[in-house]
Amino acid sequence: MADAAPSRLDRRKARTRAALIHAAQTFIADGNTTMAILDLTQAADVGMGSFYNHFSSKDELLRAAVDDALDRHGAALDELTRDMNDPAEVFAYSFRLTGRLHRRNPQLSKVLLNTGLTITTSQHGIAPRVRRDIHAAIQTGRFTINDPELAFVIATGSALCLGQLLHTQPDRDDTHATDQITEDLLRTFGIPTDEAHEICQRPLPDLDRLLPDATV
Repeated sequence: MADAAPSRLDRRKARTRAALIHAAQTFIADGNTTMAILDLTQAADVGMGSFYNHFSSKDELLRAAVDDALDRHGAALDELTRDMNDPAEVFAYSFRLTGRLHRRNPQLSKVLLNTGLTITTSQHGIAPRVRRDIHAAIQTGRFTINDPELAFVIATGSALCLGQLLHTQPDRDDTHATDQITEDLLRTFGIPTDEAHEICQRPLPDLDRLLPDATV
């Protein structure tokens, strides 16, 4: 039997939860995690009582807001790389797309950057996917590295530092910078120079498919 369509009450609850998450993401993007619950409910335009129908504390909402941003980005990367068979190309494709995120969607970018290194241990978003792609590339012989965890540190550290650099140097060409770092990472992990360059010159899809709107 097909699932019943959501009721009006279910839809209203979903809108309220989404509004609270979006409000929290806006505060996080601004570097503010010391806001009061009242600030969040006012920004979301919902009542204080509605908050506790969805979250038991401010910290729970902040975690949900970060996880939501990570999951949306990770799901988009999965969709765009679904038909790729080469894990080295999947790794490069995802890194190149993520690097372009910072200028195209600065609010989402700042949510991720202001969350700091905690996203590298998250089970959401890009971190588990980077681990997956590195392990797959090692198992298939595409990457010739001995320690996948150190490779993960190099890749995620590069991704975070690149995002910060692109925010602090707005005149820098983000496309060139992202593709150059991706190429350098591929060479570091064992891909021949010419092939690493060729992989990073392959066309990417319309970024509207990755980030279809300008909001978090």
